[in-house]
Amino acid sequence: MSGSKYRTGTFILEVLTIILGILFLVPFYFVVVNSFKPFGELLQNTASLPKMFSLDNYSRVIDIINFPRVMGNSLIITVLSNIGLVLFSSMAAYRFVRKPSKLNNLLFLIFVAAMVIPFQSIMIPLVKVANEFGLMDSRLGLVICYFGFGVSLNVFLFHGFIKSIPKEIEESATVDGCSWFSIFWRIVFPLLKPIAVTVILLNSLWIWNDYLLPSLILNDMKLQTIPLATYAFFGQYTKQWDLAMAALTLGVLPIIVFFLILQKHIIEGITAGSVKG
Repeated sequence: MSGSKYRTGTFILEVLTIILGILFLVPFYFVVVNSFKPFGELLQNTASLPKMFSLDNYSRVIDIINFPRVMGNSLIITVLSNIGLVLFSSMAAYRFVRKPSKLNNLLFLIFVAAMVIPFQSIMIPLVKVANEFGLMDSRLGLVICYFGFGVSLNVFLFHGFIKSIPKEIEESATVDGCSWFSIFWRIVFPLLKPIAVTVILLNSLWIWNDYLLPSLILNDMKLQTIPLATYAFFGQYTKQWDLAMAALTLGVLPIIVFFLILQKHIIEGITAGSVKG
């Protein structure tokens, strides 16, 4: 009887999960389907399939916004931001965990407290500070800003994971004559792969799709990211929905592929971390 109830409950849960998944995919369906329609057909019926699948919208979008350039800008900013955030956050979290002190505990508390500060409350001072330090209209300047906003959550995640790593591994390396620097890079950092992949995924989803911060820092048209370039199709009086849907599809496909690739490593990391021995 208990097995029957369990199977019935599991089936109901699976059905609800599938329905919820379909609901989340509905907006993506509208974006992709309407990206193949001309503007007139899109206005007539947004839910129907296109009468004829055409890549004309995509070719126009690639030419209008110079998609290879804006994608390159987004890729450079995302990759550099991830590299810096993973390196700095993991080193800071390791220091906080393995060298507890009043100062380190206070610094960690400040990092955690910074997570609750809304971006809108500091964006005007941010622009002033970025202008003073020459970070405006610069990909490197935008990357540095992402360091400041992303390091709090990253340190928090690394901090929790490092606490689960046995100290005996590091103590054995210390007996063998390894320095703290060697212990971190040769022993601890490779063990951080599961959480590092998670951090990279979260950062990439945020940075790749971010519009507000790049709009404040990047004024040069040549430095625009994909979200900034896509906004060009939404004017004050006219909105080119056909081109905007194609631009949104082109912009979201790379991050979806990236997510599917990293999802495999996240599952492997969780599975490996669940087995002791």
